[in-house]
Amino acid sequence: VQLQASGGGLVQAGGSLRLSCAASGTGFTINTMGWFRQAPGKQRELVATLTSDGITYYADSVLGRAAISMENAKKTVTLRMASLKPEDTAVYFCNVKWRYWGRTFEHEDWGQGTLVTVSS
Repeated sequence: VQLQASGGGLVQAGGSLRLSCAASGTGFTINTMGWFRQAPGKQRELVATLTSDGITYYADSVLGRAAISMENAKKTVTLRMASLKPEDTAVYFCNVKWRYWGRTFEHEDWGQGTLVTVSS
């Protein structure tokens, strides 16, 4: 499965962003899609995830400021964040956990990452 992300860039503190990620391939179904981020000098951390059943998870650092959604038919996940802070500056990575139709083994793929810079 390949992931194509869009969005990101330079945003002022207090502003908002929208990141989208589309999964492509054949014969697969998505279990979970989400976004992670990695700030300079820090480890990659989970931002938000969404299962195909509609279960969401948000990191405490973005709770109340982020909303994740998925268009199942388009295999696209979108992350919206508001009230951005300089500490939200990071490379954001799309993540997908998927399986082939009729199979149970779960695969995982990552997008290339998109830089989000929040200026104060």
